[in-house]
Amino acid sequence: MSAPHRVVIAVFPDVDLLDVTGPAEVFAVANREASREAAREASSDTGGGADGGMPGRAPYQVLLAGPAGGQVRTSAGVRLVTDLTFDEVGDQVDTLVVPGAVDRDGAPVIDPLLVGWIEETAQHAGRVASVCVGAHLLAAAGLLKGRTATTHWATADRLAADHPDVVVDPDPIYVRSGKVWTGAGISACMDLALALVAEDHGERLALTVARQLVMYLKRQGGQSQFSVPLWQAPAERRDIDELRAWITANLTADLSAAALAERMRLSERHFSRVFRKETGSTLAAYVEAARVEAARRLLEGTDEPLERIAAESGLGSVETLHRAFRRRLGTTPAAYRRRFRTAA
Repeated sequence: MSAPHRVVIAVFPDVDLLDVTGPAEVFAVANREASREAAREASSDTGGGADGGMPGRAPYQVLLAGPAGGQVRTSAGVRLVTDLTFDEVGDQVDTLVVPGAVDRDGAPVIDPLLVGWIEETAQHAGRVASVCVGAHLLAAAGLLKGRTATTHWATADRLAADHPDVVVDPDPIYVRSGKVWTGAGISACMDLALALVAEDHGERLALTVARQLVMYLKRQGGQSQFSVPLWQAPAERRDIDELRAWITANLTADLSAAALAERMRLSERHFSRVFRKETGSTLAAYVEAARVEAARRLLEGTDEPLERIAAESGLGSVETLHRAFRRRLGTTPAAYRRRFRTAA
């Protein structure tokens, strides 16, 4: 019987608690469900009762490693107890999980000693996964050079500016690039860990774990971290924020620059300048993104035909729907539905 997959999660002062406990819980439930499945199979093979058979070996061994032994205080004030010091980890690491931490100003915490340990340990690890702003630590260790990566949306611009050799995509829930995985903000750590379980043991176990954790959806990496309104920071002008909310609620209306300028009682030229200044986006791009998001939700949650989805999302025609999906998501509506449909 093979040895369990050794997962080492780095912990350090002020680490985000959920970054650590989220993946750990996913792997723990995977162990429990895999053991139950092995017991059921053994019982079936031997003709025993429902509880017959010997449980299989847990597929994961999860260890917390810290800079020193003992307790580590997290950002939530909860203290974690390490299993190993960094020096004791050695080269037996199947998966190295690197969570993140932010300072009072929301900037990622980069500890040179931690970065050095990550760089050294990653050389021996079968794969490396960062959670949230842990991507900044991987980048500092040189592990993201030439790779596409994601992180919490609020620090994506900083990651791109600090590490121009990294292709930063702030939208996905997680990104895989070779043996390196990067995850989005905080709760997306559960989706990332489920993806790792699926890679190791198949979709069946991952979906079982998702059900046990009462997760609404085992989301795939290509899905967005958040909606269009959340992606856009609040505008300085309240009337622009109100207009954005109105656009989201009226996607089938006339959302041309002329119509919205009239609604705002501004000239079309002045309105276009103000909107771009306040949102960082042209009106056309913003409206299309909002309509594509509405179409995505309909594709994920309904069986409505593409004609109706195009109409209800404000995109108008199936041809426009296809063009928008190709441009923004690099896929077709039908392919997106096959991948992300959440209910029969």
